[in-house]
Amino acid sequence: MTRLVLPFIAVLVTLARAAPAPLFGINLGSGDESKVKPTAVSQDDITADILRPALFSRTAYCSAASVTNMSCGAPCDATPNVKVLAAGGDDGAIPGFFIASDPDTQTIVVAHQGTDPKEVLSIANDVEFLQVGANSTLFPQAGDDVKLHSGFQDTQGRTADIVMATVQSGLASTGFQRVLVTGHSLGAAVASLDAAMLRMALPADVQVESVVFGLPRVGNQEWADLFDTLIPNFIHVTNQNDPVPNVPPHALDFEHPSGEVHITSVDDTTGNATMVACSGQENQNCAAGNSLLDVSIPNHLGPYLAGISFGGKACPA
Repeated sequence: MTRLVLPFIAVLVTLARAAPAPLFGINLGSGDESKVKPTAVSQDDITADILRPALFSRTAYCSAASVTNMSCGAPCDATPNVKVLAAGGDDGAIPGFFIASDPDTQTIVVAHQGTDPKEVLSIANDVEFLQVGANSTLFPQAGDDVKLHSGFQDTQGRTADIVMATVQSGLASTGFQRVLVTGHSLGAAVASLDAAMLRMALPADVQVESVVFGLPRVGNQEWADLFDTLIPNFIHVTNQNDPVPNVPPHALDFEHPSGEVHITSVDDTTGNATMVACSGQENQNCAAGNSLLDVSIPNHLGPYLAGISFGGKACPA
């Protein structure tokens, strides 16, 4: 199914970019793109800032039952002291997720599963390109000009209440002052929306961070600007020629927030990734500059770093 869906998206991107007038009745637009040369990210920074979120994003693909009991094999074994506070999902309209306390980093963690290509409902969440206004209850600081991908916002809304309640109770019971929100693919989109929601709702002395992988574009320019103010240390990791970060297309008035870290290569022997930090919200030297004629669906699944890949095959339970 993935082989059918992603080429279709690539064709749509090409048509949208080439269209001289509104395509399918949708107003075309394009945000600014930076051409500033990226800077190298050290292996120490990769380990400190990106490795642990990647481990949690991988675990989110495991079944809710196995995650709840921390019996999901290697993904769970990689974070042995974590206590799961809530887990759920149906691999379709509600992708898998969990909320946990991580005493090793004094953090409440929220992690979301990405698209399961075997589930039609899960794919349908991805291919709805319609922009709608931000939910004023979940995103009270979003103005009327902020527009979001309808499918991503709907998906996030199905778990918003349990995420909010569990994070708040987890912070209260542990005394932690830090929240990490992570996910891959569709899970990355949901995670970014969760991060904005939590930042708007939680006290200012609670640190909200988000590190995500294979993030599609979630909203318009006004969304990207708002998100930059809410989560200034956001990291979204793009992997080589993965096509997903370039959908929905720029030409349909979608824009990434700042914080892209782009993987330029992965060592097949060591699993170490070479990464660069990309200036601006969209950078022609990073994922935004990828050619639609040279895409790699395997890059979307991984490995990303330290041998970590995402998807059902990466989780034995």
